[in-house]
Amino acid sequence: MNKLILKSITLFVVLSLCVVGATNAKEWKTLRVATEGAYPPWNSTEPSGKLIGFDMDVIDEVCKRVGLKYELSAQAWKGIIPGLTAGKYDAIIAGMQITAKRLEVIDFAGPYAKTPGSFAVLKKSPLAKYKSTIDLVTLNEISADEQKTIDAMRELLKGKVIGVQTTTIHSDFLDTYFKTVAEIRKYDTQENVLLDLSTGRIDAAEASLSYWIPIMAKDQGKDIALLGPAWLGDIFGLGNGIGVRKDDQELKDILNRGIKQIIEDGTLKRLAVKWFGFDNPPK
Repeated sequence: MNKLILKSITLFVVLSLCVVGATNAKEWKTLRVATEGAYPPWNSTEPSGKLIGFDMDVIDEVCKRVGLKYELSAQAWKGIIPGLTAGKYDAIIAGMQITAKRLEVIDFAGPYAKTPGSFAVLKKSPLAKYKSTIDLVTLNEISADEQKTIDAMRELLKGKVIGVQTTTIHSDFLDTYFKTVAEIRKYDTQENVLLDLSTGRIDAAEASLSYWIPIMAKDQGKDIALLGPAWLGDIFGLGNGIGVRKDDQELKDILNRGIKQIIEDGTLKRLAVKWFGFDNPPK
């Protein structure tokens, strides 16, 4: 074949591929964002139907920084990831932890926050008298003292009923470390976990410290006390991220730019203090 013709064909193929790539590239202008709307102070729904919370403020600030408009919708927690992969929305911001299991299905921008988990009980419960010898157990590399604390907590909660929201890192944590000694009762929402804890239908509950601390400062949580150490590492993931589909790498990069900016200018810290009462940094 004539070399000139061969070069022309090669150039045509390359240009064609570039055109196809440019055609397939999505120009992000408006972002469809899903949240749960039932996990205060991360996200909740007002009687008017308006979605409010730390997550809502974070996505608002992130989108401002990168010039994106956005639309919010509330989705049931159990189906929120399948809804993303099915294309019902473009991103999830719902206090969702970045875990190895979730990274098999979706990707994440962030993290934008990171908080340990904790047990909670009623103040009047005999369990509330327990005092841990350490404040934090990191599950990646468990020391001898941490293992003693895990064993002590397992003995303390032996035969008890522990509530937790289903399909969460907290549920996975209980299944891994406490399922063989206690009854694990799983709920569709954290609100229902709190309801059964408050009324004594369960002995203890497990959730993020960023959920318990603000709740305990309100009337609905005034009878609740934290139990044992805080828990971090391993099952608890890499922090809270904004979920995106694996093939939306450009969107992930855009959101990461926005997250970086609100970290650097102090906005993220201000929002954490506003909603949690303490800074909740991603590192």
